[in-house]
Amino acid sequence: MIELVQITKTFNAGKPNAFLALRDIDLQIHMNRITVFRGPSGSGKTTLLSIVGCMARPTSGRLHLNGKETTSLPERFTAEIRRKSFGFIFQNYHLIKGLTAIENVMIPAYPTGVSYKALKQRALGLLEKLSVSSKAYGKVEQLSGGEQQRVAIARALVNDPSIVIADEPTAHLDTDLSLQLMGTLASLREEGKTVLIASHDALVVESPLVDCVVSMRDGEIVDSKTG
Repeated sequence: MIELVQITKTFNAGKPNAFLALRDIDLQIHMNRITVFRGPSGSGKTTLLSIVGCMARPTSGRLHLNGKETTSLPERFTAEIRRKSFGFIFQNYHLIKGLTAIENVMIPAYPTGVSYKALKQRALGLLEKLSVSSKAYGKVEQLSGGEQQRVAIARALVNDPSIVIADEPTAHLDTDLSLQLMGTLASLREEGKTVLIASHDALVVESPLVDCVVSMRDGEIVDSKTG
């Protein structure tokens, strides 16, 4: 269970341009499900997921991950939780140009101390699973958008996280690739992973593969529906 208690996030606090991005969020997110956070730009969904993923700290409130409170932990501990528990799929992929696909996949696992040989095999296995192993040694800037997306998913999975966070994952994909992506995320749920998605794409929000949709606006949760 992921539990958020009275989570508030203010950017530029104390300054004339202060912005309240999240307002007293109370929410329980069940594990082993696909949960989508929907809402217009500026609704707070990406900010909320960055806090859940220990990439940002709330201004106030508490986050509990499987019963453990994480918001008060020093950065070195939250970094460890982030690396072990979460995999991130970013809207613009954030792949490093000039590196090959397999090199991009391996990067998040270097701090774990896994041997290079074992890590390379793990990365190759993920690329094969996602049907992009033939591009493993090609530079990422030479890949299509769909291939880059699959490389990004492989990178998110390289540390075998229990929770995968995807921020607007279909933003640069056509309909067929978006449907394929949802199928891939559903397969991760079947493997026991929790999938959290920020999206306003109807193909995602209305997908029968989604277990729960949390609607947000102006930094608040306005509705939550379980399929």
